[in-house]
Amino acid sequence: MNITNLTFSYHDELIYDDVTIELNDKDHIGIIGVNGAGKSTFFKLLLKELTPDYGKIKIKPNYRISYLPQVITDEVPNTSITVFDYLMSARPILKIESEMNELYLKMADDPDNTQINKRLSYLQSQLDYWEYYEADSILFRLIESLKIPDNLLNQKLKECSGGQKSKIAFAKLLYSKPEILLLDEPTNHLDLETKDQIIEYLKNYPGMVLVISHDQDFLNAVTTKTLWIDKKTKKMELISGNYETYQRKKAEREMQLNVEYQKEQKQIAKLKSIVNLYSNSSGKRKRMAESREKVLNKLLENKIELRPADSHVKLQMKLDNIGSTIPLKVEDMSFGYNDELLYDNINFEIYRGEKFLIVGENGAGKTTLLKLISHQLNPLKGTIKITDKTRIGYYAQEHETLDQNKNLLENLKEFGLSEGQLRAHLGAFLFNGNDVYKKVSFLSPGERSRLALAKLTLTKANLLLLDEPTNHLDPETQSLIADFFKNYKGTILLVSHNPSFVDKLGIERILLLPEGEVLYYDKKIVEFYENTNNLNKK
Repeated sequence: MNITNLTFSYHDELIYDDVTIELNDKDHIGIIGVNGAGKSTFFKLLLKELTPDYGKIKIKPNYRISYLPQVITDEVPNTSITVFDYLMSARPILKIESEMNELYLKMADDPDNTQINKRLSYLQSQLDYWEYYEADSILFRLIESLKIPDNLLNQKLKECSGGQKSKIAFAKLLYSKPEILLLDEPTNHLDLETKDQIIEYLKNYPGMVLVISHDQDFLNAVTTKTLWIDKKTKKMELISGNYETYQRKKAEREMQLNVEYQKEQKQIAKLKSIVNLYSNSSGKRKRMAESREKVLNKLLENKIELRPADSHVKLQMKLDNIGSTIPLKVEDMSFGYNDELLYDNINFEIYRGEKFLIVGENGAGKTTLLKLISHQLNPLKGTIKITDKTRIGYYAQEHETLDQNKNLLENLKEFGLSEGQLRAHLGAFLFNGNDVYKKVSFLSPGERSRLALAKLTLTKANLLLLDEPTNHLDPETQSLIADFFKNYKGTILLVSHNPSFVDKLGIERILLLPEGEVLYYDKKIVEFYENTNNLNKK
């Protein structure tokens, strides 16, 4: 893949400026950069969903590209298709067979038709590429390796949980047999066991892999090169080595640049001193001042510029009150879909100021429980008691609380603040200038996450329901929101697949789903559960 003089603007904002890079067929490349730098936009250009303003992207003819987006709902259709039929659709075998059968019928009436024979020959070569006789076995081995349960295969795709959809979408991607894999935050929604399976598969993947991820361990495990997209300079830089190697080289480079900068500053100060001292003199001293001034001007013209530090999100949240002693109580609550119970007779209560974690394997109903508590769903039986003093703020993992067709200001209009106040608030979440007039649909998933946090912090809620709040966010922002939620005075009910984030919050108790068992927090329990999906053994 060759990218030459790539220049691209999106809604009058320059994203890339004259970028030239070359990627090899077998490269496994981690793509990094701050939120909004243009990582997902780069994928859209490779997929030809967007067109460069200038420059070219050359990919070998007939190379197949498969893409896994950050937001799985963008990839997984909201239809009644079953999981198995969705997986099967990754290879167009049924479509090829159908066309061949039609051609054979036509050939019965016209056996010497050259065009039909050529088309049949081409279609047969396609069946060979798609491994027609082995395709079913390959798919079932993939299903088994990713531990997709048999009872899920006949389930409607739209009824699957976010974690299940992630695993299914990944299986379809791998089954599609592409030469180039584009993976945008592939570990979002995945438990650690599934992530480990994906890592092992990608390590040995014979084609090109381009992966956007804020998961540093994942990048270190599967990538051999790193592509840095610099939001400030609008350039890209390809570096040999994984994320850890990139970080080391970056630190070494910055340290050396700082040494050179300090040395240059001393030289500039010395030259300025001589110029100031002798500029009004005459004879040799004046000539010396003029000579040094020429050197100084040339030095200033090409002086070293230290890169300014990246801006970070600033979170603040005011509470009208910290709520009741027991803001939430669930009694004998049962819920399920299509006559199949997710959980039965669950009982638990949360205390004021508590940080409470929900744990369960994919499909256990973690997100569903948050939707029940926020009154988006109703229990089949039992009660969910929320006191009058309790004010709920809900962070949805797929950003359902945002209106995709409205701009940023319009999404926060419900809080009754002036445009100036809203601009100041959005500025704390790194949305500046004309950013506030962008429609949500134009934002990257990382930017949507920041907007959802901006909206959440205006609610003054004293009970936060947080569903995977670190998805799509860079490590620095994850650390910042961990500090914020740790010091939050209200109550938190959290779903997260991020053990390092969870461990920073001061979690006190864990609710296990679907069992409904409540345990005191222990990091080893969380890690064990995430790795084995089998806490029933504890």
